[in-house]
Amino acid sequence: MTVYTSKKLKREKVLRDPIHSYIYVQHQVILDLINTREFQRLRRIRQLGTASSTFHGAEHSRFTHSVGVYEITRQICDNFQRNYPSKNPSDGLWNDDERLVALCAALLHDIGHGPYSHTFEHIFGTNHEDVTVDILTSSSTEVNKVLREVAPDFPEKVASVIQKTYPNPQVVQMISSQIDADRMDYLLRDSYYTGTNYGTFDLRRILRVMRPYKNGITFHISGMHAVEDYIVSRFQMYQQVYFHPVSRSMEVILNRLLQRAKFLFENNQLLQENPPQLLLPFFENNFSVEDYIRLDDGVLNTYFIQWSMSTDKILSDLASRFLNRKPLKSARFSTVTSHQLPKLRELVTAAGYNSTYYTATNDSFDLPYDVYAPHQSKKITQIELYQDDGSLIELSEVSKLVAAITGEFSGDERFFFPKEMLTSSKQIDLFAPIYEQFQGYLKNGWLIEKKNNC
Repeated sequence: MTVYTSKKLKREKVLRDPIHSYIYVQHQVILDLINTREFQRLRRIRQLGTASSTFHGAEHSRFTHSVGVYEITRQICDNFQRNYPSKNPSDGLWNDDERLVALCAALLHDIGHGPYSHTFEHIFGTNHEDVTVDILTSSSTEVNKVLREVAPDFPEKVASVIQKTYPNPQVVQMISSQIDADRMDYLLRDSYYTGTNYGTFDLRRILRVMRPYKNGITFHISGMHAVEDYIVSRFQMYQQVYFHPVSRSMEVILNRLLQRAKFLFENNQLLQENPPQLLLPFFENNFSVEDYIRLDDGVLNTYFIQWSMSTDKILSDLASRFLNRKPLKSARFSTVTSHQLPKLRELVTAAGYNSTYYTATNDSFDLPYDVYAPHQSKKITQIELYQDDGSLIELSEVSKLVAAITGEFSGDERFFFPKEMLTSSKQIDLFAPIYEQFQGYLKNGWLIEKKNNC
């Protein structure tokens, strides 16, 4: 195995952090990576996208999360080296020669995220993990130049951790598994900045009971309750924060706004007013890594301000709704009532809204915990507990709490529509009868069965 090394700083540097108190930078390569323009760009991309529309404190960036993931990974490496150092290549314990690739992969795991990441990806067909690999391996980036100073093949080694093809599963599972540095940091960080307590758990205890073995990472059974708490915290954060209907509503507006802009471009109507030069490669589906790293939330917001003054009424209205936090309303629906969605769209159209841009169905589901089954096409990294006799047992086999939510999807499906459709019928309005008919399909936030569709 190739040993990758980077010179240590004469005196370690620290970053003050509200979650980890201090983030310790000890290697020159880590400091150099942080100072690249591609990594500094992450300061200008929000970690939680549109969630700040719901939780006003959620202004933290992907930069803060990325250095947090690095710090947790650094602590894992320290723990492994201190308590489980490898004595021979076949003992399944920690070889500290893996430290540098693990730290770099942790720091850079999100470098490919774009502005308003998931919505942007959906409209323009990008994938942040693929872009991450491109940024790491492209000779045109500062990140690649810094990584190549370690070794010519080092960028590809770090990229293989992101791609989950790196040969040491311990390194991969530090960054990507059902309990990894990435998830542990974003749960604690997102909970802190949203002002909620759902995402808190005992990070120190989990790191204390974590240990390497030949197939990856396991946890001593004495720390089972700390791991349980982590699983429940993740479940609660998805229900209360990540799946919040207002945040999802703002995502829908953003989706429809970009969709409208793309439609106008494809019909030669967008370039007539303030052409969005930095977005043109994406509208044309012909973008480079350089085009991608020019984008951040501020770039998109600037175009949204311009579009709010557009002569296209749909584009200007959607841009204004997004910029000024005018979310759509929503109602939950089920398979029993979903057949009535076309009728609701008809009523929205009758009230003067283009249903293509002012209605949407959105489902948000999460699997709090899953176990591997032979028929699954995608391999699941289970949480294994280490017992005193050296044997491993899967978490849900000993935790009744985790067993209760294992394999159970949580979330809902919602139909989004303009808030104006809930206007009181008592007000004098040309569309009052339509509003009243529309509201007849709703009760307590649910789409209900209505047999008479007249």
